[in-house]
Amino acid sequence: MNNSYLKSILKQFEYYKSLGDTTINQLNFDEIQKEFIQDSNSISIIVKHISGNMLSRWTNFLTEDGEKEWRHRDSEFEDTFKSKEELLKYWNNGWNCLFKAIRSLTSKDLERIIYIRNQGHSVTEAINRQLAHYSYHIGQLVFIGKLIRGNDWTSLSIPKGKSATYNQEKFSKEKGRRHFTDDL
Repeated sequence: MNNSYLKSILKQFEYYKSLGDTTINQLNFDEIQKEFIQDSNSISIIVKHISGNMLSRWTNFLTEDGEKEWRHRDSEFEDTFKSKEELLKYWNNGWNCLFKAIRSLTSKDLERIIYIRNQGHSVTEAINRQLAHYSYHIGQLVFIGKLIRGNDWTSLSIPKGKSATYNQEKFSKEKGRRHFTDDL
C-alpha cells in the first residue's frame, strides 16, 4: 500500500494543481484580483495563501516544524502581486517545493512524526491534512473563476448534460486498475 499511496498522492496533488492552472489560464490579471465583496478572497489572495502555506509546510518537511518563523501568514491575505507572471511564479514555487518533498519520500518515511505548530503528525497524516487544505482552497479558486467567466467558462470536469457520453467513453475501455487522472 505504501508505494501505491505515494504514487496516488502525487497524482492527487498534480490533479489539484492542474485545476488551479487551468482556472488561472482562463482569466486575465484583473479577473484574478477580483474580490466580490470587501474582505473576500480573490483568486490572487488564495494563490498567495496556498503558496505561502506550501513553502512553509514542505521546506525541510521531515526535519523542521511546518510553520516556519519566516512565514507571515496574515500578509498572505494582502494582494501584492503586480502581474499575472509574478503570481504564476509564486504559485509554481509553492508547488515545486511540495513536489520535491513528496518525491523524496519513501514508504519508510510515512510513519515518521513531523510537526506543524508543535502538533505531531505522521507523514501520512500531514500529507492528508495538506491535500484537504489545498483542495478546499482550489475549489474556491475554481468556483470564483467560474463566476467570473460565466458562459465563457471552460469546464474542468464533466460538463452538464454530458454524463452519458462521458460514461460511455469510460465503459468502452477494458476493466483495469488505473488512476482517475490518467486520462486527463
